[in-house]
Amino acid sequence: QVQLVESGGGLVQAGGSLRLSCAASGLIFSNYAMGWFRQAPGKEREFVVGIPWSGGLIDYADSVKGRFTISRDNAKNTVYLEMNSLKPEDTAVYYCAAKLLGSRRLADVKSYNYWGQGTQVTVSS
Repeated sequence: QVQLVESGGGLVQAGGSLRLSCAASGLIFSNYAMGWFRQAPGKEREFVVGIPWSGGLIDYADSVKGRFTISRDNAKNTVYLEMNSLKPEDTAVYYCAAKLLGSRRLADVKSYNYWGQGTQVTVSS
């Protein structure tokens, strides 16, 4: 079956950096757009960034532009999220998600086919 496993979360001070990874199995990774979403306590899950399955524009939420960078390694079936200049408001559980042949509407949480279990990111002030 399809599995998405996030790792790399943790506790970091404001201004610090973290790198999240999401390892996928059970699917043809290169056929999927990959997205990162996050959910803070008491809030809805929100879009962070999405990378299309084949080229195309990467879509970033305004709140993370210039600070976060997504990349993917199709040979390793892994997508990464490099997070720099972290702020306390970035504190959340971060989820990766996969969307078959996705290239548009990457911010649409309902359009993704598979989800990981999440990894906690906590940024202290």
